[in-house]
Amino acid sequence: MKTDLGRKLQIFYIGSLVLALLIIGFTHSGQLADAANAYEIDTAHSMIIFRAKHKGIAYNYGRFNEFTGGITMDETDISKSTVEFEVKTASVDTANNKRDQHLRSPDFFSAKQFPVITFKSTAVGMKEGKEDVLEVTGDLELLGVKKSITVDVAITGKGTGQQGESVIGFESVFTIKRSEFGMTYGTGAVSDDIRLTVAIEAKQK
Repeated sequence: MKTDLGRKLQIFYIGSLVLALLIIGFTHSGQLADAANAYEIDTAHSMIIFRAKHKGIAYNYGRFNEFTGGITMDETDISKSTVEFEVKTASVDTANNKRDQHLRSPDFFSAKQFPVITFKSTAVGMKEGKEDVLEVTGDLELLGVKKSITVDVAITGKGTGQQGESVIGFESVFTIKRSEFGMTYGTGAVSDDIRLTVAIEAKQK
């Protein structure tokens, strides 16, 4: 009797241990699945700004008012993270209507023929020696020309939104040469080097 009772207790303990391990395993798997979080850009709290130099004298600034995009952040394996942007060229805004119309023309953005500027990441990693800075490589397409660029992206903050959703902030400042994308008009008056500032607040979907 004692032997049978001992065997039953042993089986019970083993069964309980296996069940506990299964529960832990499923919970851990769920956490890993949730590690890759999808975010959408909150355009009300985000900006895309560009800077060009006029006749080598003063910097002029502009922005794009309409853009969309998504970000996937995988905290367990940052290389699985992704970034995508789509910017409407007709939304260019320099606070001067005449200049904006010219920028939308074939001399510059050719907004009717090329209504969007796109960026799609091909690789994401942590910047070596830097905390909270990503190194993002991707394809930037402007005026139908696609070029691979690599930029540093700072994680500017993390928090919680009004609905309890995760919120994250990013900023990247980098320079491109517009002539490399076929935008060669007026290089004597407007600098070839264009500095872009992309400041993003994104909410978890």
